[in-house]
Amino acid sequence: MNGYTQGPVVVLQPDEGESHWQPLPSTGYIVSKLTPYTTPYDGFALGIQVLEPGAHIRRHGHERQHEVLFCYQGTGEAEIGDRRHPVSPETTLLIGRGVQHKVTNTGATQMRLLWWIAPAGLEDWFRAIGRPRQPGEPQPAPFPRPDDVEDIQARQRFIRSEEG
Repeated sequence: MNGYTQGPVVVLQPDEGESHWQPLPSTGYIVSKLTPYTTPYDGFALGIQVLEPGAHIRRHGHERQHEVLFCYQGTGEAEIGDRRHPVSPETTLLIGRGVQHKVTNTGATQMRLLWWIAPAGLEDWFRAIGRPRQPGEPQPAPFPRPDDVEDIQARQRFIRSEEG
């Protein structure tokens, strides 16, 4: 051994992790992979988000978090601040705290994004607005956000936009 302390190892298979169906307009699901609930690390969270064709992540910002999105399947566009960017496999987006952003799947197939956020907390947002999902179950009919979404946004320190 080289004198360094070794840290933990977490290996998750494709269907492992807490998963939630997402409300309109996101129609799709997320899987929270590495969070403070599943690792000894409080400083970040990582997961995947699947957007169905035509779906989008509403325009929003994070008051205290920095976010990285990595597209590994599908095509679309990202509105970050006042600029639009094409998104295709291997597009990487770094979005600093306070920056308004929106991602839209403009393609004919699912868009799959890896998300990483620091500090952690996005996993709590998905749990609060989503519905539990089991791997392999059929997608539910589209459903609205919870009635108390503004309270949830305030607790999660989201910066709202005109889109809500």
